[in-house]
Amino acid sequence: METFVIGLTIFVLAVFVGFEVITKVPPTLHTPLMSGTNAISGITLVGALIAAGSEHSLTSTILGIAALVFATVNVVGGFMVTHRMLAMFQQKKR
Repeated sequence: METFVIGLTIFVLAVFVGFEVITKVPPTLHTPLMSGTNAISGITLVGALIAAGSEHSLTSTILGIAALVFATVNVVGGFMVTHRMLAMFQQKKR
């Protein structure tokens, strides 16, 4: 039970800090930062694969699969935003 409370406390603090950091970033910097967060999400994908495949318990497998889905959505969305941003800087074909 103590481990659960510690883990929950860390999770809640991480959510709070993440929310505060993201809301302080000006909108003009959000798109360039998406490219950097793709690398972090790639690391999250590796961790999610390890958690999903470790077979410690059913809970860890389910949470690993959920993390895998969410990290994949984040990576794909980040690449789509980056692609759209780079397309804005290309010259128009006549």
